[in-house]
Amino acid sequence: MRFFSLLTVLSTVLPAAVSAQKLPLSTSSRWILDADGQRVKLRCINWAGHQETNMPEGLNKQSIDYIADFIAQQGFNCVRLTYSIDHALNPDVLVSDSFTAAAGAANVSATDMNGMYTQVTEKNPFVSGATVRSVFESVIAALWKRGVMTILDNHVSKASWCCNIDDGNGWWDQGFGYNDMNSRYFKTGEWLDGLQAIASWSVSQPGVIGMGLRNEVREWLLQGLNGRADWYDFMAQAATRVHAANPELLVVMGGTQSATDLTHIRLNKNIDWSPWAGKHVWEWHAYSFTVTFALAKGNCDLLKQTYGLFDGFLLEQGMDYTAPLILSEFGFGMTGGPNDGLSDDDNTYFQCLRDYVTGNDGEWALWAVQGSYYVRQGAVGAEESWGLLDADWTGLRNAKVPELLAPMFQVTQGP
Repeated sequence: MRFFSLLTVLSTVLPAAVSAQKLPLSTSSRWILDADGQRVKLRCINWAGHQETNMPEGLNKQSIDYIADFIAQQGFNCVRLTYSIDHALNPDVLVSDSFTAAAGAANVSATDMNGMYTQVTEKNPFVSGATVRSVFESVIAALWKRGVMTILDNHVSKASWCCNIDDGNGWWDQGFGYNDMNSRYFKTGEWLDGLQAIASWSVSQPGVIGMGLRNEVREWLLQGLNGRADWYDFMAQAATRVHAANPELLVVMGGTQSATDLTHIRLNKNIDWSPWAGKHVWEWHAYSFTVTFALAKGNCDLLKQTYGLFDGFLLEQGMDYTAPLILSEFGFGMTGGPNDGLSDDDNTYFQCLRDYVTGNDGEWALWAVQGSYYVRQGAVGAEESWGLLDADWTGLRNAKVPELLAPMFQVTQGP
């Protein structure tokens, strides 16, 4: 199959296909290095698998091989593949049963979800009789066959859309200032056990290079008012468990306020990463609607300073907190606007963010590859207007996006 791709745009920058990295990866100062000590710049795309079906999205639209081909031919060298703790602790659920259960969990028609399952088996016949874990394994294998690495990201505890302040997935239930609205599903013990289980399983999964400990932790009301002591405590416990289970993995750790605020690392203290030394990676998120950066919106110079104040400072070399920093989520609506498909607001945001990321030659992961969902927030077959793929998962939603992303693919700095 042939796709118009970023590789076409970047023919002078990237090889004709994504080349497999020499693993395992490690870190040195702000850089990620391969097994030969050469810099690896992560240029990733998110692929959601954390919602009620506990399955990577889109297998009702295309085969795994088709989607993996598309990702590789766009020039991405990694996928941030999301999952729930529900899945981590229940890997042997049959896909058929998972779709049936998803109907109840999402409060949608069982007939609709069973029909969706039938579509999945038509596009991916091996799924009939398979477990949800085996589907994740097939996705990871297909990506690595094409030289695309995988970061396993724990997105939520209860399989569902993320994120809202009342979704119960935001902050550890054992932390200070518990409130039901933000923490009722975030069972600390289950989270730690789930991460350890995924890390142990990942040993057998070629191409898995790292694990994101938790997507977008966020305080509410009294939470975090103890100097974010719970963040230090639980993140350290999680990282230690992950590293013990699979010492080859990068350990990816975000801040609070939905992965936008790591200022406590500068103002309070660094986290003690000696138990997983040489594997630590910071992450941050930035969208046009991100509240943390709202006061600087509309002034690009001020916005860049704000990005640096909250997150980018971690790239300053020679500090005790210096480590690689990946922008593991950013994105925009891809059609309908006057600026190569982007709205005025999204275009202003993206141009500024792109300048900031390319100026630091930072790692990144676009949200997202999926053009639709099995079910999202009660809507079966919901379209993802921010998806790189169109609603049918056949090709690019917006043929201009590769050109817009092209500068971010270039490697301009190194150790």
